Amino acid sequence: METASKMVSKLTLFLILGILSLLVGLFFSYTAFTSVSAADGLAGMYILLGLIPVVLIIIADRICVWKFGARKVNKVQFYIAGTFILLFILNWIRLQTQ
Repeated sequence: METASKMVSKLTLFLILGILSLLVGLFFSYTAFTSVSAADGLAGMYILLGLIPVVLIIIADRICVWKFGARKVNKVQFYIAGTFILLFILNWIRLQTQ
């Protein structure tokens, strides 16, 4: 088994966000499935189908960490996240000026 410090050193941004979104998505899809309404059950299925890309991103993340190392992958992932945040802010500014 790996030590805790080695496991922590292999964590990446997309892995943490992916696991959190899987947990939240599974919780909400389970609560939607257990409700009485058919529309809620359908929403639960849509939530589960929306988790497929998250699983694919986690798999790609683990392959990249295995191939390139966690530090390099984390750097690229923070650049990607920063770009999306910048685009979100620019879009918000654009919508406020309209």
